[in-house]
Amino acid sequence: METSCDCGGPKTFIFACSGGSNVGQITNEAAKRLTAEGLGRFFCLAGIGGDVSGIVESTKAADNVIVLDGCGVACAKLCLEKINVPITCYIDATELGIDKQPHFDITEEQIGAVCDAVRSAVSE
Repeated sequence: METSCDCGGPKTFIFACSGGSNVGQITNEAAKRLTAEGLGRFFCLAGIGGDVSGIVESTKAADNVIVLDGCGVACAKLCLEKINVPITCYIDATELGIDKQPHFDITEEQIGAVCDAVRSAVSE
């Protein structure tokens, strides 16, 4: 799968949970890192939840949608499903063995694990 985010190639959007726990912040940081690497563009999940028409329409026009959830509640995934956008790659941080905790202490290894899972999934 080609994952360029520039105007001339396929548009890949990355949505992250960014929730109020360690795993939400891990997925947020992973989305930022993957964007910096050029894998796609970190896009606005709040705009999807708020039904902001421009954000919803841009998302529907994306070629690839990567969704990073912190846990099995799957808030990010549910937001995209609500607007009927197919998800190209889905990662749940807790399925990678990262325990959800009510704090914001995160490690580079945890962020790296989410990034590695995405890289692996999109290279298949």
